[in-house]
Amino acid sequence: MPKQKTRKSITRRFRFTKNGKVIRRQAGRSHLKASKSQKRLMNLKKTKTVTGFYAKKLRKATGN
Repeated sequence: MPKQKTRKSITRRFRFTKNGKVIRRQAGRSHLKASKSQKRLMNLKKTKTVTGFYAKKLRKATGN
């Protein structure tokens, strides 16, 4: 049986902690910042954790 290939796009977009949590960046901070409030931009800076079934799929796709 061949080895499972790692999804490179997922490894670039998500980080995995030692405890197995999946961390992602918030979308919407790259451009059109003038129309967004400072409070909104500060909240978009923070990282979020991916939970549930989707996190399980991400771990399987990367081999973690």
